[in-house]
Amino acid sequence: MRRILDWPVDHAAASVVAADGSVLADAGETDREFALASVTKPLSAYAVLVAVEEGALDWDDPAGPEGSTVRHLIAHTSGLAFDTDRVQAAPGERRIYSNTGFAVLADAVAGATGIGFADYLHQAVCEPLGLSGTRLEGAAGAGAVSTARDLSRFAAELQAPRLLDPRTVAEATTVAYPGLDGLLPGYGRQKPNDWGLGFEIRDGKSPHWTGTTSSPRTFGHFGQSGTFLWVDPDAGLAAVALTDRDFGEWAVDAWPVWTDGVLAAHRS
Repeated sequence: MRRILDWPVDHAAASVVAADGSVLADAGETDREFALASVTKPLSAYAVLVAVEEGALDWDDPAGPEGSTVRHLIAHTSGLAFDTDRVQAAPGERRIYSNTGFAVLADAVAGATGIGFADYLHQAVCEPLGLSGTRLEGAAGAGAVSTARDLSRFAAELQAPRLLDPRTVAEATTVAYPGLDGLLPGYGRQKPNDWGLGFEIRDGKSPHWTGTTSSPRTFGHFGQSGTFLWVDPDAGLAAVALTDRDFGEWAVDAWPVWTDGVLAAHRS
């Protein structure tokens, strides 16, 4: 666990969370605020799930390019490009990881609820979970800041939901539009590039940012700011790691080894 303190970064924090929500171990500056980059997406996705459960949105509501729906956007199958409004494919045809898609998704939530998305995320997710160090300062796909302590609470929620019906979370962490290929940023083309509703699904992807011993059902997200959150349902375990060094070869080398160590320690 404490190997994170040996990573080539200036600041780091990590927490390991059991299925019952208890924090089994932590290291580093767990109350320090870090930029999450794309680890923002699971938080934003959770707000969308709340909006759907509340009836403000429906998965089949049109949103984004012609023929695209709320479900297409959150599953990265709307056809929108990574960071522009360009449409690269018909909805449902390809897995195109899209920050733009999450911006459109946030606009859909704001339009349906009459509440700005940052405020909705705070009211629907952060406040009830006690995420006092978490806020959306920019885009819905990459603009949040948070702490390891806060994200350990979110990891507990993902394993034992109380804000949402567990069936909703189970659907969000099951592959949507299975069989679609696509690029996993930083790791190249994956065949298939499985994704749920806002959460990346590990399945058999290789290479990957989780561990070599992570179960195929592992879900979560990593961020280009040097951050990640994963939940391994088969292990009954979740982990959060936050740093202040951008993702790069150091992370490709360090993250899977760290995760395998955490899983091995838990199993023993």
